[in-house]
Formats: sequence, C-alpha cells, structure tokens
Amino acid sequence: MSRHIPTYELYGENTGRSPEFWLHCETIRSRSSLHQWEIRLHRHESFFQILYIEAGSGDAIFGKRSHAIRPPAVITAPPGLDHGFRFSRDIDGLVITILRSHLSHPPGERSHLGEWLAMPRLTPLDPDNAEAAYVMQTLRRLGDEFENRRGGRNEVLAAYVGLALRLTARISHEGHAQELPSNENERRMVMLDELIQQHFRSHRPASFYAKELGVSSTHLTRIVRSMTGNTPHELIAGKLIQEAKRQLVFTIGSVQEIGFRLGFADPAYFSRFFLKYTGETPRVWRMNEKARLERA
Repeated sequence: MSRHIPTYELYGENTGRSPEFWLHCETIRSRSSLHQWEIRLHRHESFFQILYIEAGSGDAIFGKRSHAIRPPAVITAPPGLDHGFRFSRDIDGLVITILRSHLSHPPGERSHLGEWLAMPRLTPLDPDNAEAAYVMQTLRRLGDEFENRRGGRNEVLAAYVGLALRLTARISHEGHAQELPSNENERRMVMLDELIQQHFRSHRPASFYAKELGVSSTHLTRIVRSMTGNTPHELIAGKLIQEAKRQLVFTIGSVQEIGFRLGFADPAYFSRFFLKYTGETPRVWRMNEKARLERA
C-alpha cells in the first residue's frame, strides 16, 4: 500500500487552516531547522513554490526521484506535486509560496511558459551570467519587499515573481536545448505570446500580430486554434482580462482608471468587456475577490 502524502499550505501546517496570503516568503532555514533540516514528501494543491538556494547543499525529491542541489540555484514546484527536501545545516536562501491563481501564466496553460511551470525544475544559476545574476538579485529584493511593508507592496511582489520566473525559464531553456520549441508553430506561439505582452494595451487586431509574424491572418488563426483551442482574438482578450484582474486586486485605482490604463477610453465599454468574459462587472468582481482573499 502506498504511503500517504500529506497536503499542506505551508509545510507542517494543518490543511484545515486557510492561509491569509496570496504570497508568502520566508528563509529556508527558518522552517527546515524546525524539522531537522528535512522537509518530507508533501504537496500543495493550490500553491506554486519557488526555492532560491544561495548557499549550502542538499537534495530535492520530486516524486520518487532525488536531485542534488548545488548553489546558486532556483527550484520550482507546481501545485499537486509530491516533493520534499533534505538540506545541509549551512543552507541559505528563500522559499516563496504563491497562490496558483495569482501567477500570470498558470501551470499547464497551453503556452511555452505555462508548460514550463507545470513541471518541477531545478535550474542552476551561473553568477557570471548577467540574466542569472539578475534572477538572484530579483529574488533577494522580493524577500526584502515581503519583509518591509512599503507602499505598492503587492504590485511590486507580483512584478518580481513574474520577472524571476520568466528569466529562470529562459535560463533553463538555454541549458536544455531539447526543451526549446520543437516545430515552427511552437516557435510562432512563443513569439505571439511575447508580442501580445508588448502590445495588448493598444488593442491591436489579430491582423497586426499576423503581419509581425509574417503569416496571413487565416494561417495565424489555424496555428493558434491547433495549439490552444482559442482564436488570436480570444488570446488577446484573455491577456486584457488577466491584467485587469491583477490591477483590480493589487492596485487602489478606480475601475475607470484601470480601464484607461488598459486602453479603454470608454469606462462603460470596459465594464461590458469584462462582464462578457467573467460574468461580473469589474466593480463586483473586485469586491468578491477581495472578500474571498480575506476569508482564505
């Protein structure tokens, strides 16, 4: 009979107690030292974790496989994964726990980053590499931002998380060529994702993205449908909704101000657009989401 794998919010805490955060950050030492430097196999159903290993050593266990940890490195663990760790007593670094729903690209989403986030990763960082050094600095700053409650804290934390994950995925891909897009359609989807990220506030039509990618609008629609099941327009709208939700939760701007920042000159149109894709107006969604987070 297989051994029971406990489900935790934070390791060692009862599952019946709902967490009061969308992001939590603590030193690896602070929790592992309470458990003789061993975090036994467990899982988090709703949380994604980032471990930044700055010093020390150990082993990361993903399922039944063990991987040696050598600093500096970033470990990412998606929700639902059975994972555990054994650390040396000189371990130094951070563990960051994030609500899955607050990631810009949910693990398993049909995008290159979403697929990368869906699998456990141990990514070595070369301090002499400019991007790796930036990841290290970003995660240190995230820890400092979490510790010191300054103005705009949630928005800054969300930006640090997104940047650290994007750059870590890039470093991981560069070190593992077989994980790069395996065909032309995958390559174009990666490029499309980057273009949407740059231009979604401008409300550019699908034809603009097709031209940038050097394909016809019809061909772009075929590619996107085959890779995601959606149309290019739905991808663009989804990005607008995703960013609208983020700003509604993490900023104090009015609904009208958020709509203007997202390129909606008419507040009424912004509300209709949001209602179409979520079933609620921005104001009602914001109120319900904040109430849900307070109850969580």
